[in-house]
Amino acid sequence: MLSGRRLDLLDPSPLDVEIVDIAHGLARVARWNGQTAGPHVFSVAQHSLLVEAIGGAFEPGLPAAGRLELLLHDAPEYVIGDIISPFKAAIGHSYKAVENRLLAAIRLRFGLTPEPNAAMQRLSKRADRLSAYLEATRLAGFSQVEAVRVFGKPDRLDADLGTLLDPWPTAEAQGAFLARFHALADALQGVSAP
Repeated sequence: MLSGRRLDLLDPSPLDVEIVDIAHGLARVARWNGQTAGPHVFSVAQHSLLVEAIGGAFEPGLPAAGRLELLLHDAPEYVIGDIISPFKAAIGHSYKAVENRLLAAIRLRFGLTPEPNAAMQRLSKRADRLSAYLEATRLAGFSQVEAVRVFGKPDRLDADLGTLLDPWPTAEAQGAFLARFHALADALQGVSAP
């Protein structure tokens, strides 16, 4: 990693996980294999910010720990990339096992449990699904009919997502991801401080 850390992909240690590496990597990983409209790729860092915003809109009282979980939901992709769902399914259990070990190490590194509880898993999936629907229809050329067929009927969202669906330059995505992480981590520390 650019931080100087060495991360064992098959046996990752939370001690080898650095947020600067995650932000750097996710800002450079393209969603939709780069097949999106606009002068910049739509990065996994920006997608993570979008999922966190959507999840927060679905659950307005969600504490900082839950919002951090949403922000980090795809964090393993900083080292293993964003593989499209049909290919993930074809690869099978081996890929998912590596991804889960990485996510557990990342979660532990930042003060979360190794696995989210069932309610957080549902919220994360719901927010991720709506994010994918919005990205598909606004950035990746899907018709609404096609997107509904692939992702299901989208949940109603009464929230202003601002420029989160406008692909940003890499440095902007990286900076915004890091800033949001630090805001949530600081809020989490404030809650757990004596």
